[in-house]
Amino acid sequence: MEWVRCLADIGVRDLKLPAGAAGMEEGDGAVHDDESRLALAGNLGEVREVLGDCTRCKLHQDRKNVVFGVGNENADLMFIGEGPGADEDEQGEPFVGRAGRKLTEMIKAIGYERKDVYIANIVKCRPPGNRDPQPDEVATCSPFLYAQIQAIAPKVIVTLGSPATKTLLESRTGITRLRGRWHDFQGIPLMPTFHPAYLLRRYTVENRTLVFSDLKAARARIDETE
Repeated sequence: MEWVRCLADIGVRDLKLPAGAAGMEEGDGAVHDDESRLALAGNLGEVREVLGDCTRCKLHQDRKNVVFGVGNENADLMFIGEGPGADEDEQGEPFVGRAGRKLTEMIKAIGYERKDVYIANIVKCRPPGNRDPQPDEVATCSPFLYAQIQAIAPKVIVTLGSPATKTLLESRTGITRLRGRWHDFQGIPLMPTFHPAYLLRRYTVENRTLVFSDLKAARARIDETE
């Protein structure tokens, strides 16, 4: 609002704005308010409260439910995917469809149950047609994911697929080149692996072996800290 700054420069200090003008920068104000409230959030419940019945980006227009996350609030292991699908949107819980059942198998393969880990996505509303989240949607929603990570403080993060991996690592490199190697997210070891949906589409012995190797490495890293 450059005109307001100009008025201030010539000495105007008490300015009554016309009706509606006060909301002209409402978006920026809301962003700063979110940042302040998330910085004070000490647990997942408080993060969820800040998120509310979110309408911050266009994804809210077609969603049925905000899909926040599920699992152990003190989990050693956190899985992060890209966004809810149709089943997740219907039930309000991440990874409950075919890919979710495959993820459950992956979790059990390393000696955990779903209740032992925490599962979330980089966006909390279903992208239309299950497309990848767009950059503006990720930018709007990712602070809530980062607040979830901060609240849980997992020992290891496993990212599922390219969108989640690229977001947390701020990288343009694809999942095929990033998986199988340790990375770092704000001091937390991060292991990228293939998304369960990709595994279902290309259910080869090689891909299953690679994913199991990634997950075993994640479990071993956690066990080393105990």
